[in-house]
Amino acid sequence: MSVPAAFVGVILIWSTTPLAIKWSSQGTGFLFAISARMLIGVLLCYAVLRLLRGRLPWHRKAVQTYLASGVAIYGAMTSVYWGAQFIPSGLVSVIFGMTPIFTGILAALWLGERIGTPPRLLGVALGVAGLAVVFADDLAGTHLDHAALWGMAAVLFATFLHSLSMVLVKGIGAGLPALSATTGGLLLSTPALLLTWWLAGGSLPEAAPARAVGAIVYLGVFGSALGFVLFFYALRHLEAGRMALIPLVTPVLALLLGYLLADEVLPAWRLGGAGLILLGLLVFEWELLGRRWRRPAVAAGAGES
Repeated sequence: MSVPAAFVGVILIWSTTPLAIKWSSQGTGFLFAISARMLIGVLLCYAVLRLLRGRLPWHRKAVQTYLASGVAIYGAMTSVYWGAQFIPSGLVSVIFGMTPIFTGILAALWLGERIGTPPRLLGVALGVAGLAVVFADDLAGTHLDHAALWGMAAVLFATFLHSLSMVLVKGIGAGLPALSATTGGLLLSTPALLLTWWLAGGSLPEAAPARAVGAIVYLGVFGSALGFVLFFYALRHLEAGRMALIPLVTPVLALLLGYLLADEVLPAWRLGGAGLILLGLLVFEWELLGRRWRRPAVAAGAGES
């Protein structure tokens, strides 16, 4: 599989995921939506794994990888689904755009990666300032909306869990095939999701809207099975910081999709905060981007000599 193709595939899937999450929960309930999505995903992944005669190892590092990925699948996704009920899908993606900053800080603590350069520190400051602007009016009571405030907080918590999962998987270094890592993570997290749904009442929707059903199937096939496989494949071949570049692009696409397909419009102050977050991400990853652009030029110069 081409690593660049997997990287682009993750961007496209993650850009459409926030809006699909909102649609899948409408008329079905967020716990049913996420449980059904992950059930589809785990069945599909396991079937493909058996078809390709792949292995699902259960040695110590493999189990650690499944547990680490389950942090994102269960904890982060449950928080996102709950929070997405109360805020626009584009804002979900913008807050999730803090992933590189959280990942960079955690990678510095866990993997010993460097974070203390002036551009990165400035990027952290800009990102935090952007979050402060996004949350400011709700916290100050100017436009008090308790549901929206808790929704944004839930997505922010999910962002931290997702970043933690990325760094843990990278630090474990089990070297598992992407499909095995995805299937193992889903096998551990899906029963927990189904149990959570059952304990919360476990009611089936009487007449689920066609759009919600379509969104659940889309998320199960692409957002869970294919999306997670592409993500873990790219994560295996790229450093954690490079993978964190994905949220530089997805918030812009998600905001555009929310505006075009769901008539979502963010207030001016939240758009300003989103802009600060994206600027902070760009500054935070500027050194990585610069090195990536310089390498082809250096290689070309060496070839010419």
